[in-house]
Amino acid sequence: MNIDLEDLKAFVATAEMQSFRAAAEMIHLSQPALTRRIQKLETTLGVALLERTTRRVSLTAVGRDFLPRARRLLDDLETSLLSVREIAERRSGLVSIACIPTAAYYFLPDVIGEFTKEYPLIRFRIVDAGANEVLQSVINREVDFGITLLGTEAPEVSFEPLIEEPFHLACRRDHPLSRRAEVTWAELADHRFITVGRASGNRLIMDLALAGATVRPRPFYEVQHLSTSLGLVEAGLGVAALPRMSLPAAPHPLIAAVALKDPTVTRTVGVVRVPAAKAPPAAEQFYRMLLSRWQNADPPGA
Repeated sequence: MNIDLEDLKAFVATAEMQSFRAAAEMIHLSQPALTRRIQKLETTLGVALLERTTRRVSLTAVGRDFLPRARRLLDDLETSLLSVREIAERRSGLVSIACIPTAAYYFLPDVIGEFTKEYPLIRFRIVDAGANEVLQSVINREVDFGITLLGTEAPEVSFEPLIEEPFHLACRRDHPLSRRAEVTWAELADHRFITVGRASGNRLIMDLALAGATVRPRPFYEVQHLSTSLGLVEAGLGVAALPRMSLPAAPHPLIAAVALKDPTVTRTVGVVRVPAAKAPPAAEQFYRMLLSRWQNADPPGA
């Protein structure tokens, strides 16, 4: 599909001004030339983007959906053209990352801080979201790469493991289980268990690992975010099983972490990207530092 950038500019100007005359003046075209550009774009896309009346111009339903996309395309192009030399030299640019919240909170700040010392003008956009949303952002090319859980079968996406971390029991320090060196999953059936919703990748990992267990924890509370389950644990309302990275760094005044066994449940966190999509130089440089720093780092919570 061959779309002319000048056609996009004509469409955006007309949509914003709601007038062919005003749009033509704004982008320094004659009205007939502007009209031809809009018609060409609509023909290329095979849809009507504008509704024309004698008094005003309005967007069709498809046009309303397409307008923010067209703006984003033009903005991205302008940013790239204005800073192409600096980006090539990695002096400035934008790194866009989608990341599960636990990694965004506990690991990314350290790596970004180190990277910024070397490249102080490079900006970051971090989208903290659930595992499925991170994957979709990468597939849709909305970000340069993502940090999420193992589990994708999308053919266009690659997954590079960074770390495998176990699930631990989180309980208050005054809870009877806090004094144990390790606890079995079956023993949690006797306690009020806090779990995350079924849409969570962590819930899926636990459910699959415990599918054959005869005795397993019975959810008493269900939350959507791991941070919420920690709040309930801290309030003394129950116990939770969380990946080690999600637990507060020891020593915590209220929350204790205890190893869980029978079975040992782990999750793999890594980087997802679309190999066919060429990342900007700044993003590629940060990606290499991320792999190096994380693979050489101490285990989460150590």
